[in-house]
Amino acid sequence: MAKAKAPFWPDTETVLLDMDGTLLDLAFDNRFWLERVPAHYARAKGLSFDTALSDLRRQMQAVDGQLQWYCLDYWSQRLGFDLEAMKLEHRREIRMLPGIRDFLTELTTSGRQVAIATNAHPAVLALKLEETGLDQLVGRQYTAHDFGAAKESPRFWQALESEMGFDPATTLFADDSLAVLASARRHGIAHLCAVARPASNQPPRTISDFPAVEALPELGPVPPKL
Repeated sequence: MAKAKAPFWPDTETVLLDMDGTLLDLAFDNRFWLERVPAHYARAKGLSFDTALSDLRRQMQAVDGQLQWYCLDYWSQRLGFDLEAMKLEHRREIRMLPGIRDFLTELTTSGRQVAIATNAHPAVLALKLEETGLDQLVGRQYTAHDFGAAKESPRFWQALESEMGFDPATTLFADDSLAVLASARRHGIAHLCAVARPASNQPPRTISDFPAVEALPELGPVPPKL
């Protein structure tokens, strides 16, 4: 795995951060989509768990990388039950990855423009901000649903750049999704960082396509902007 170093800080004016798997522990979402949703779907349809999981994976693969993949409204309508209510039921399991609170405090006091850029549905974003207080650490949050295009799409990056006015040549973007990082690279984002351990209950992945860290605090200490 190509270890991400931090010589880019003097050249970095803007920092864009994914939320799930980058700032927040992806263990919550993995349990939700790989255990709770297929179990509920299996009961509703009279299927075995394995059959329900296989069916869900097939349906999700059909919209992989598209905004529908991340849309609670789309899946609630398609599956026939309220996914937002299910998320609310288990909200106490939402938590930050280790060291993120201190890292964000250091980052946001460095004088750089910092924002969360997520594919999460607005209701999910609001829930996770309320549960974790992330909005108290990073005051600007943008979801792909605001722009009508997932982060995998060039339209997302064009819209976000227009909204924020950042310069891709002086921007750092961190995400656990390699497809999203590839999209950011095509847009010209100069500094990219993959998160190799998005879920605390899983081992780190081996990543070769991008500089990577197990967790964002490895990019610290963050010096003040020159």
